Amino acid sequence: MPPTLTGALRDLTRRVDWYIVALFGAIGIAALFPAERETAAAVSWLTRLAIGLLFFLYGARLSPRAALDGARHWRLHLPVLALTFVAFPLLALAAGLMPDRMLGAELTAGVLFLAVLPSTVQSSIAFTSMARGNVAAALCSASFSTVLGVVLTPALAVVLIGRSEDGGVPFGLSQLSDISLQLLLPFLTGQAVRRWIADWLGRHRTVIGLCDRGSILLVVYAAFSRGMTTGIWQRVSPGRLAVLSVLVALLLGTALLLADRCARMLRLPREDRVTAIFCGATKSLASGLPMASVLFPAKEVAMTVLPLMLYHTLQLVVCAALARRLSRRTLPPSPTSTPTSASARAS
Repeated sequence: MPPTLTGALRDLTRRVDWYIVALFGAIGIAALFPAERETAAAVSWLTRLAIGLLFFLYGARLSPRAALDGARHWRLHLPVLALTFVAFPLLALAAGLMPDRMLGAELTAGVLFLAVLPSTVQSSIAFTSMARGNVAAALCSASFSTVLGVVLTPALAVVLIGRSEDGGVPFGLSQLSDISLQLLLPFLTGQAVRRWIADWLGRHRTVIGLCDRGSILLVVYAAFSRGMTTGIWQRVSPGRLAVLSVLVALLLGTALLLADRCARMLRLPREDRVTAIFCGATKSLASGLPMASVLFPAKEVAMTVLPLMLYHTLQLVVCAALARRLSRRTLPPSPTSTPTSASARAS
């Protein structure tokens, strides 16, 4: 092989983001070999174990002082919550003004439902960690969003969409249980044993990196498998799917831009701006699917959650690329940010 061609291939290999390739690989595997029946149950349990390990490692890495600072950082949490439960629904209402023939009633309802969902917890924190943001604040902000979503999401969905299967809303005990057992308990356990393993983790940072990336790959495969097995990709025309894809991409791009601009207006330090971007722009598939099954008739659920499936897949790919990019460079400092800010201590 000529030296020039060898050098070109070597340069191309260095430029390729292989993690993004892996994400699309996971989507491709799910499309060709979706997890069904016993396999789907095994993938679900494996994903839960990976996320539990991920949060255990976060707890072991974070100092108790940093975790406390993250919980008290309301200057960051309030704009994130406002973006999640105020700005997003307003954007979706504007999108809902499109002619009915472009999306149809079910997909329009799905866009509105997507807009009122809380932030995703595990992905927000994993992306924040990858981008070297404030992990402690991300854990608290995403958790606050999920807990508030137990009440706000069904209420906003009923108000904006105006219909539910039986007039009731889900109470959300299962979501609270999942947060406690799958996320908070491993995190607190990691905090408890931190004094014995923190030094070892500091010498083996690749362990946390592998858990971050591996957990997201599992979530992508599980989510896309669920979409394939339920057949939601075959129940919409190519034209409407194209319109929906563009709309979902615009929503994600606008949300990322708003989160970044709000954080800059508040003059948050670099680590907190990263947290605001990923906690403010992401939406939770884990919370959305069970809520949709209660709020909508069974025959409409698959189509209603299609916007959520598209948004979730897109946010994983786009946010993973963004997190990788942010991890390799330093954002311009805010005018009043300082490198010693207590809220910026993520480990």
